[in-house]
Amino acid sequence: MWKGFLSKLPRKTSASGRGADLDSGQCSNGAGNGNPIQRTSSCGSIPSGRSTSTIKRMSSAIFPSSVVAGIEPLVSFKDVPNSEKQNLFVSKLNLCCAVFDFSDPNKSSAEKDIKRQTLLDLIDYVDSSSSRFSEAVIAASSRMFAVNLFRVFPPNYRSGSSGGGEGEEEEPMFEPAWCHLQLVYELLLKFIGSSSLDAKVGKKYFDHSFIVKLLNLLDSEDPRERDCLKTILHRIYGKFMVHRPFIRKAVSNIFYHFVFETDRHNGIAELLEVFGSVISGFALPLKEEHKIFLWRVLVPLHKPKSVGVYLQQLTYCVTQFIEKDPKLASSVIIGLLRYWPITNSQKEVMFLSEIEEILETISTAEFQKCMVPLFRRIAQCIKSSHFQVAERALFIWNNDNVISLIAQNRQMIMPIIVPALEHNSQNHWNQAVLNLTDNVKKMFSEMDDVLFSACLVKYKEDEERQASLESKRRLTWEKLESAASFQPVTGHTAVLVGRQPSANLIATLI
Repeated sequence: MWKGFLSKLPRKTSASGRGADLDSGQCSNGAGNGNPIQRTSSCGSIPSGRSTSTIKRMSSAIFPSSVVAGIEPLVSFKDVPNSEKQNLFVSKLNLCCAVFDFSDPNKSSAEKDIKRQTLLDLIDYVDSSSSRFSEAVIAASSRMFAVNLFRVFPPNYRSGSSGGGEGEEEEPMFEPAWCHLQLVYELLLKFIGSSSLDAKVGKKYFDHSFIVKLLNLLDSEDPRERDCLKTILHRIYGKFMVHRPFIRKAVSNIFYHFVFETDRHNGIAELLEVFGSVISGFALPLKEEHKIFLWRVLVPLHKPKSVGVYLQQLTYCVTQFIEKDPKLASSVIIGLLRYWPITNSQKEVMFLSEIEEILETISTAEFQKCMVPLFRRIAQCIKSSHFQVAERALFIWNNDNVISLIAQNRQMIMPIIVPALEHNSQNHWNQAVLNLTDNVKKMFSEMDDVLFSACLVKYKEDEERQASLESKRRLTWEKLESAASFQPVTGHTAVLVGRQPSANLIATLI
């Protein structure tokens, strides 16, 4: 039968106007976040009279063995009866299992274009299909997706990447086979989202192994591929409810590996973006499993130095948890204080921004559980010699919700913050920080002038006491040096030199 169909087709195909129109289109099935898969332009035109050549594997990745000698176009779906369309669909899927070498754009260009047109035909069919996919179609689809997508990135593929530093912009590396891969991803997205796919049958082929390999692709350096994978992962999570616990566990393992072992992964932001939608759908009360994910995964994700790359998505996930269960706010803040960056000023600024966002929604009871250690850390930030850190810490007083919390608990907070403000007034070098410091002092004075004055008096007393201790310590060392200068030292007498004088000697000198 197929020979009859094939005999009616020309041996060569050209880039038709239909293909060009589809190239400029986009996937109509967006993910949960509404981002569609954008198509790029075609791989290139076909040189006239080009003979069929042997298909080779892509040099940019290691693919399963699927080398064939040649590739021919198949008949159009409109030319076969409805009863044969799913069989034709399977044949087209098998044709698309051929993988090409895109390191040389001139290799197998005719065959590449045939495969591209076939992928476009498959996408159109899934879009228009109303009958349920047979198990043979689902099995063949799963195989085609695996052959084209699943690959191991060679070590040199990521050797030049630093894992995404703090706010640094690196040139992305683009996959040379993207003109085919994007269509495979678009077909996968439409296939998973299609009402013709029975989830009970599909879960056998889009199984745990398939999901793990799909998640591994998120380490791709091509941002276009990661964006497609993010969309598809969200669709799989929604389609196959039975796989949801496994997906959460597999993603947690990726985060663990990133935080505690490699400190390098390209798809952390995309995974967190997917989980932002997942967390917003958690039922109340939250399961213990979900709280453990917050404490053991999301909070430790603040530790890597590349946190700036995915901080926006991470903050969204954390705040989603707090909106679900406000009682988690204090434990999150304590966790952030545990991972506070002492020697990284850029991360300190990021942490202060996240702290302020959490304080906007925290309840008074939860705030009181963590306010003392929190404002001790903020006081240290106010005194920071890095003006951006000090400035960001002082900006917290521009937030009305934070001011309200501070006013309700000023008896505990003001004695912690006022010494830092006075230290700034006397010692800080930056004029903008000095101006902000004066504004906060004025705010405290208006909030509770008696308490503020008492804090100032105590600060001055502490400073005088510290100065007295320093003076006494200096005089003690001068007496010790003077006494030691009069002691004879023989040629072979051992002299013990310590960092501090002994208690008996100091007592004698005093």
